[in-house]
Amino acid sequence: MEYIKIEGQFPKFSNCAVTLGKFDGIHRGHRKLIQKILEHKKEYGTTSVVVAFVSDRQTILTGEERRLLLEDMGVDVLLECPLNEQIRHMKADQFIRQILIGSLQASFVVVGEDYRFGYERKGTPDLLKKAGLKYGYETEIVPKEMDGSRKISSTFIREELKKGNMHKISELLGTDFFVAGEVEHGKGLGHKKFFPTTNLVPPKQKLMPPNGVYVTVSKFGDTEYQGITNVGYKPTVGEDFLGVETYLFDCEEDLYGEPCRVEFFHYSRPEKRFSSIEALKQQLLKDAEKGRLIPQPRKIKTFGKNFSKKQFNRSETVCYTVRGEKSQYSEAGDSDHFLIPGV
Repeated sequence: MEYIKIEGQFPKFSNCAVTLGKFDGIHRGHRKLIQKILEHKKEYGTTSVVVAFVSDRQTILTGEERRLLLEDMGVDVLLECPLNEQIRHMKADQFIRQILIGSLQASFVVVGEDYRFGYERKGTPDLLKKAGLKYGYETEIVPKEMDGSRKISSTFIREELKKGNMHKISELLGTDFFVAGEVEHGKGLGHKKFFPTTNLVPPKQKLMPPNGVYVTVSKFGDTEYQGITNVGYKPTVGEDFLGVETYLFDCEEDLYGEPCRVEFFHYSRPEKRFSSIEALKQQLLKDAEKGRLIPQPRKIKTFGKNFSKKQFNRSETVCYTVRGEKSQYSEAGDSDHFLIPGV
């Protein structure tokens, strides 16, 4: 899959099936849009293109996590377009002429029923449909995916993420909330005092659930381990960055440097400060015992089986980075640390 971060002009493509949006968490509604362009690709041989508009606000998925998901779904091209002044002030008809027709040569465009674009958000699905009659592309408008009486949206998911309601988030996303990255080296305190653990440091851009202990599944290629994961700053031993530290049940492998995806499916307790290291250790034993008793959720097809070091390496994609935005998508934090769950 080509992963392109737009700087200046859009790249040139031809005969594209395009969907447009923010694609923050790639929830069930987003998946319906993506499925439409994949069906069109299969039937007509078009190039499937996801145009994701990105800003500086925190997101449910990092840019790299979004790429991994879309690549596994079979999308050909991911275009990340910054919501800069040029895009914000581009009139809707100009966007259609210059980008959809001029750059992408769209033959099929699919959007949600509430999609808005262009200056002052005057671009609507109906406008796209009328323009399609003029320029010769097909338009499909997809109704919102519902959860009961409420529309599924990134706002809805953000609310549930703030509560730590991992089960509900899984329902809304159509997959489990996850953190992806490479396992980092640290001080090795977990090995010395407690149990061997793996450490990921999510970028500051990524929205995280409340600090605390979770029951998780960690995936390394075709191999997965259930475990308990702490999200937070370890108040008992003290750290100045937010980490994701996981004790993997029944794992003796050396996993440093390996690409990992940690999937969250149950919130156990909040993070807390303990009176001593021994008190912390006893609580961790209880957390692990409880975690082993909680069944794993039903399997949902994701990119887990294909998640390899080669896939995680950005050099495997065609990527034109937006000037000055590299840090927005890079992993943050000091890699020379090792966290301890639940401290």
